Amino acid sequence: MTADKQVKPFDYVVFGATGDLTMRKLLPAFYYRLLSGEVPDSARIIGTARSPLDRATYQGRARDALKRFVAPADFKEAQVERFLNMVYYVSLDGSKADSNWEGLSGLLSEGPQDHVRVFYFATAPNLYEAVSANLHAKGLVTDDARVVLEKPIGTDLATADEINTGVGKFFKENNIFRIDHYLGKETVQDVIALRFANPLLSAVWSGDYIKSVQITAAETVGVEGRAAYYDTSGALRDMVQNHLLQVLCLVAMEPPASLEADAVRDAKVAVLKSLRPLAGDRLTSDTVRGQYVAGEINEENVRGYLEELGHASNTETYVALRAEVDTPRWKNVPFYIRTAKRLHRKVSEIVITFKPAETNLFPQAPKANVLVIRVQPDEGLTWHLSVKDPQDDSFELRDATMDTHFGPQFKVRYPDAYERLLLDAVRGYPVLFIRRDEVEAAWRWVAPIMEAWANGTVPMSQYAAGSWGPEEATAMLAEHGDTWHEAIHRQ
Repeated sequence: MTADKQVKPFDYVVFGATGDLTMRKLLPAFYYRLLSGEVPDSARIIGTARSPLDRATYQGRARDALKRFVAPADFKEAQVERFLNMVYYVSLDGSKADSNWEGLSGLLSEGPQDHVRVFYFATAPNLYEAVSANLHAKGLVTDDARVVLEKPIGTDLATADEINTGVGKFFKENNIFRIDHYLGKETVQDVIALRFANPLLSAVWSGDYIKSVQITAAETVGVEGRAAYYDTSGALRDMVQNHLLQVLCLVAMEPPASLEADAVRDAKVAVLKSLRPLAGDRLTSDTVRGQYVAGEINEENVRGYLEELGHASNTETYVALRAEVDTPRWKNVPFYIRTAKRLHRKVSEIVITFKPAETNLFPQAPKANVLVIRVQPDEGLTWHLSVKDPQDDSFELRDATMDTHFGPQFKVRYPDAYERLLLDAVRGYPVLFIRRDEVEAAWRWVAPIMEAWANGTVPMSQYAAGSWGPEEATAMLAEHGDTWHEAIHRQ
């Protein structure tokens, strides 16, 4: 999935343009795509927010954002000025009908009318319907206008349905782009290539050869500036319901008929509908939730979650789940999903553990082969294989690793996920975005877990900041004869 050529000229209207997401991710992503030659000079990026700023002041903020979040070697003065010439600003409260809509309408009408029009909602999701209604009422929603919705799409199935229905009143479903930045990560997309372009992997990609799958997204940081949002969300809603279930779908899906959007998304929905419900005793045996307490990370003492928050809370910062996909391909294969704040190391990875060879040829039984797909950082692959010990005259075996580091190998900068996704919305290419039935299927599977946790069915575990999580998560795998990857292979 390499980058396409330059996209059509566009007007990209960002609601929430003074927020952290816009400054930290969206503006740098547009800038990098300008450097790559994909953004035409006539394109316009129009920021809107309630702050009473003029264009020059907002351009100054955009420059500061690039200075902070773009690599120094890529901050090129001529290109920065070229980029800033594309940046506009309108002071506007998108949720209110009596706000400065004439300012936005006038700016859009001044530009070429053949531009692709995209609205990006980087606001609270409960405002999505109101903003959509106002855009429609002011005549700004053209037949081909697209809207990009940031997560979370609701806090449960009912609120997700409310948001989707509300936005769907004013935008066609095929023009609604529900963004999940994990799908924009190159190494996540690479799962498709690894599985279906390599006969060796394709042949063994099933429960006949695979013992277990681990999907981990670990962070060393705490909640920091997101405490207010995070404490109403938690790790299950923030990471599992969207990002990690999407990764699971790519690992577990059947070969799609093509790489067209609906073919891929049909295959993912089939996985979500095949997930065995976590209910009854499985809620206590196959789910773990936890909060970090004070500990040490990188030789620095850090406070616990409740200390950072400043009040009592029943919100989890750690989740570990054991999922099963009820299809012939994955019969009896556990999928372990894990995400957390304040773990020992920042890492996002997919670990495929194969069944060990059944042979009596060697003095000891061969260990299981393990394939690690490193999503971030250090994108690449690691194979753990059994080889003959060169210091032993008999056939003693030892563990060897084969490492591939994609960045140095391809001699490229690995792009941020938002770069691809922002322009895919312009292209009208939705394969890396979430369809409505995907959102609903994911919420249906997560719902019993949320309910059990809210009722206190599963106790809240604790883990020290800087550790790899609570002992209960280790015990969950041990009950099935499995071990977390770092306990064996990671130093």
